[in-house]
Amino acid sequence: MTDTSFLMADGHRLPLHHWAPVDEPAGGPEAVIVAVHGFNDYGRFFENFATYLAGEGIPSYAYDQRGFGANPDAGIWAGVDAYPQDLREVVNVVRSRHAGVPLYVFGESMGGGTTMLAKAEPPGLDADGIILAAPAIWGRETMPFYQRWLLDLSAHILPGLSLTGEGLKIQPSDNIEMLRAMGRDPLVIKKTRVDAVYGVVNLMDRALDVSGELGPDTLVLYGARDDVIQEDPTREMLRRFPRDAARRPRIALYEDGYHMLIRDLVAPVIWADVLAWIRDRNGPLPSGADGAGEAFLQRALEDAGS
Repeated sequence: MTDTSFLMADGHRLPLHHWAPVDEPAGGPEAVIVAVHGFNDYGRFFENFATYLAGEGIPSYAYDQRGFGANPDAGIWAGVDAYPQDLREVVNVVRSRHAGVPLYVFGESMGGGTTMLAKAEPPGLDADGIILAAPAIWGRETMPFYQRWLLDLSAHILPGLSLTGEGLKIQPSDNIEMLRAMGRDPLVIKKTRVDAVYGVVNLMDRALDVSGELGPDTLVLYGARDDVIQEDPTREMLRRFPRDAARRPRIALYEDGYHMLIRDLVAPVIWADVLAWIRDRNGPLPSGADGAGEAFLQRALEDAGS
């Protein structure tokens, strides 16, 4: 780790974002966070939440995943295996800097899928817990056949074709000011290659496959108004969780939440819930969203049995 990047084992440098408490708590921080951004985004996505955590004495690290942000290969998909491996290496570096401090990984959307793979697939992830915000699990299994067919055809015939997403009528957040700022940010990718879409769907396929491996060291955050990772694939993920409540993840459902939960207008509520879970994994969340999440899970299980 340098002041500006993480150096990977293969020599690739991933741009680094770091937020440290102004005053180091006596005895060191109670936790440290590694944050992983979503598709077409980059590490700055965590800035407001990281500032909140820094005020609570908790340092945070984020990085631009390969093919995104300030990487020289922005827009080019690196292959599914590269993303969880990079996360494992980043976690190991941060762990060595904060020896003995509980380490948590926060993954949003594609970053959530990356985190799921890093944890569930060998050699695993050296983290004390993971937080998944609207994890990307919209794999082919949950897509209509025509979407699967069109994606596969386009990726093999026109892999370099760029798509903008205009006309899809998707609202990723109710924080309009934040969305406009993203639109002006040159590091946020606006036109996506078809082969990158194909790659992230491959990642989502594998993330859905391993979702049954998640356990009580996992907190899943989901917004009832999420237009990006919609309810059906999310329900399919929940159905794969262990039936024993003591062995499965905690689910928090936010009725006013969209896809970009930690940047939505409801974000401060979510920040406080995540901090409370880090401090006491078995305690109730301040907002009560875990109660709504449990009801959401039970509905998913009932629908599967009907």
